[in-house]
Amino acid sequence: MKHSFVLVLVLLIPVIRAQVPHWGPCPDPAVQPAFNLKQFMGRWFEIAKLPAQFEKGRCIETNFTLSTDSSIHVVSSEILNGELRKIQGTGVIEDMKNPAKLGISFSYVLPYSPYWILSTDYVNTALVYSCTDILRLFHVDFAWILARTRSLPDATIQKAKQTFVENNIDVIRMIPSRQLGCDKNL
Repeated sequence: MKHSFVLVLVLLIPVIRAQVPHWGPCPDPAVQPAFNLKQFMGRWFEIAKLPAQFEKGRCIETNFTLSTDSSIHVVSSEILNGELRKIQGTGVIEDMKNPAKLGISFSYVLPYSPYWILSTDYVNTALVYSCTDILRLFHVDFAWILARTRSLPDATIQKAKQTFVENNIDVIRMIPSRQLGCDKNL
């Protein structure tokens, strides 16, 4: 048992290195009531985020396309070292009674990760949260402020951060995403 715990920690260290783990299980934030998956589809730009090991570039955006009534095709892109990089994945509504709680996977071998829509007006902004418990001793989380445009007013960003805080999500480390010079040719 002791060796299994050490092995799990060794395997998880690279994943959590960019993140700051928090003690205890994941919070259970309120999600968008009466979430409409069809209205959420389309192009979203990353405005701010909690640091993530898998997002190192600039001009990060995600495009969601409806596949079925409960699944979506996801294409995320970023510019890293002057090169456009894309990754494709699948998203699903994991519980039809709570459609704002999506699961997204960018690999056929990995399980779906939580991708919860805490709030959206569908035309301007969306607040997204993801959290994974590690043996219920601590958790690693991600949070994003998304927009349909490459920038948002500071007041809108502050209001979004306050929504995370009201849901017991620590966004003190949230950083702005780099969205300048994105429409130029590479």
